[in-house]
Amino acid sequence: MTDLAKQYEQFGITPETYAFGEAVLASLQERFKKIDDIAEYNQMKVIHAMQQCRVSEACLLGTTGYGYNDTGRDTLEKVYAAVFHTEDALVRPQITCGTHALALALMSNLRPGDELLSPVGKPYDTLEEVIGIRPSKGSLKEYGISYRQVDLLADGSFDYEGIRAAIGPKTRLITIQRSRGYQTRPVLSVERIGELIHFIRQIKPDVICMVDNCYGEFVETTEPTDAGADMVVGSLIKNPGGGLAPVGGYIAGRKECVENAAYRLTSPGLGKEVGASLGILPSFYQGLFMAPIITAAALKGAVFAANVYEKVGFPVFPDSTQERYDIIQAVTFGSPEGVIAFCEGIQAAASVDSFVIPEPWDMPGYDSQVIMAAGAFVSGSSIELSADGPIKPPYTVYFQGGLSFPHAKLGILKTLQNLTDKGIVTAGFRKA
Repeated sequence: MTDLAKQYEQFGITPETYAFGEAVLASLQERFKKIDDIAEYNQMKVIHAMQQCRVSEACLLGTTGYGYNDTGRDTLEKVYAAVFHTEDALVRPQITCGTHALALALMSNLRPGDELLSPVGKPYDTLEEVIGIRPSKGSLKEYGISYRQVDLLADGSFDYEGIRAAIGPKTRLITIQRSRGYQTRPVLSVERIGELIHFIRQIKPDVICMVDNCYGEFVETTEPTDAGADMVVGSLIKNPGGGLAPVGGYIAGRKECVENAAYRLTSPGLGKEVGASLGILPSFYQGLFMAPIITAAALKGAVFAANVYEKVGFPVFPDSTQERYDIIQAVTFGSPEGVIAFCEGIQAAASVDSFVIPEPWDMPGYDSQVIMAAGAFVSGSSIELSADGPIKPPYTVYFQGGLSFPHAKLGILKTLQNLTDKGIVTAGFRKA
């Protein structure tokens, strides 16, 4: 047994499980090289944006109170606009999460009587109450904003004729979710998003096209705003925060769209002029600096997970060979026991709260019990090693994150060991 195998044995991973993982890993070096090349490109893009915007030591100091003339905050927003090639950006700790950022972008750019259209099917679960699909106080529906969706076709392609028929005089904003959420539909590449936006613009040139960019930042060398999106929206405790941002969200896009969001976030007449940074800026800047490399680590973890569980015999999405457009890997177990055992393995591999056993619970914003494993330095950060899934058919778990590939590797091996110990996977590493 090698010294490295002995290190893994400390975590309860048998030599057989470790050897199985090593055999999988040996076949992935070419894939990993491509991921590293994208990370290097995006690293240069971020550094260039920071230099172009003249980031200085003074930018790291921050403000209190009203936050007037916060040089660091304002410069950071210029950096985000430069990275995403947009006119403006709003990057604030006062944006509490990805759902909040999306709700802010929608509520600030829609008015009573407008219609919101999703041409890629049902949005992520937590947006259902924002929109009013499920009744909730303060939803868009309560403000007289209607909603329509066009589902993807059975093969995952866009229903162009359905979209053409759905766009009408009241359609003000198109929302495009890049990642899959708790679904098994394809993740959208920047190229496919661009094709969809081009089609929509031919029908209604003045409609606002917004992309939910969560989990997709820095996975490719381009972003949806490079392909014509008016706004991209995301969370700083996912890819762009690089595992260092402790809170926050961003909206980058056309100046008018961002200004509308700023006035909604603070107050009419105040907008971006207020909002103290409260000493948080160093983690925002350094997190963005690290984001391309951290995202690459998470991507490698996702590819490794797909290859491991495909060989074991469970359906995985994307499969082991498909191109990646977000950091999420779905594995379908077909039973709640499989989902729970996987999440227990991820939690047991954590640096924080490894001794905690995750359990399904009635989480706000979801229509079923959800189990979440995340022993994270930042609570709920899904760029860190984490996994979650709704406890309902087809019983699929969604794995993401890993601030380093060795940690992601440990997490996946620990899940496989836990499933083996529970008899869900046989000793020959096949599903029972």
